[in-house]
Amino acid sequence: MDNEKAWLVRRIVLSVLFVVIVAVPLYPELYGLDEVTPFAQLVAFRPQGLVLVFVLALLMLIRKGWRLAAGLVAVLALIGAGLTLPRVTSDPKPPAADTRVLTIMVANVLGGGANAGAVAELIRERKPDLVSLPEAQVDVREEIRAQLEDLKYAGYTEQPTRAVESATSVLVAASLGAVQVKPDLPTSFGNLMVTGGNLGEVRLVAYHGFPPLPEDVPPWKHDLMQLRRWCAQDPPTIVAGDFNATLDHADFRWALASNCHSVGPSVGGGFKGTWPSDQPAIARTQIDHVLATRPIQPLQFATYEIAGTDHLAVVATVAVPKTD
Repeated sequence: MDNEKAWLVRRIVLSVLFVVIVAVPLYPELYGLDEVTPFAQLVAFRPQGLVLVFVLALLMLIRKGWRLAAGLVAVLALIGAGLTLPRVTSDPKPPAADTRVLTIMVANVLGGGANAGAVAELIRERKPDLVSLPEAQVDVREEIRAQLEDLKYAGYTEQPTRAVESATSVLVAASLGAVQVKPDLPTSFGNLMVTGGNLGEVRLVAYHGFPPLPEDVPPWKHDLMQLRRWCAQDPPTIVAGDFNATLDHADFRWALASNCHSVGPSVGGGFKGTWPSDQPAIARTQIDHVLATRPIQPLQFATYEIAGTDHLAVVATVAVPKTD
């Protein structure tokens, strides 16, 4: 009898220990490891990880001695699924009264690798008010804009230092009127804030965050922290670009928590992965976002393939309050 009790206790201890170990790559923030390589990179694929863990639990049921651990692992996966499912079940609402619709596009052009004609074709099709172009220097921006002369987009580029090869560009539709465009908070690849004109009180920010490179995580965290300052300020704000972060990154959630939401998950598009585009849809993660502060209402979110880049383009529509 004592042997049976000891065996049961050992099984319980080993099962709990196994679940704790499995939870480390899924929820590194619980262990203070979410800013540590490789967990900062792995957690971007948490939804896929939850599926794999659930399959693992089913396979473990084959062995009688593993069933307790299998049950605990399955519970872990199901809890995680319950927390992430709202990203695909959120129901978009029609635009509220006294609002106007803005269309925002994001296309990371991979330093000019993207097909400029394909980018211009999508712009021509969707006619966005603002196009955020991460990794687009002046020549790339102008190559795209040259194919849109009849639509009269104005182009602007910010490159923070010569030491940084990447730049952030933006195309602004003539329909927005006489806007002002300038860089704002310090970020690794630069950003551009669009204000005034027909935007009223609304601010539009084209943004590109530093990636969580295995040897260089601090700049990634720094750039994400700047988002919170935009989200927390009073003017209605839209931030669009390549964030190199997902809602499974604790730092990204913290940056949004003050007053922002991501349009994709808010309208049921939270599992529409945008990177890497050369992988099947199930293996992609959503790191390209359109964020909006709470007075702004998310309406639609769609992704599009662009030849020559490892990102899918994003087009989102939002409803902003009308101003006198």
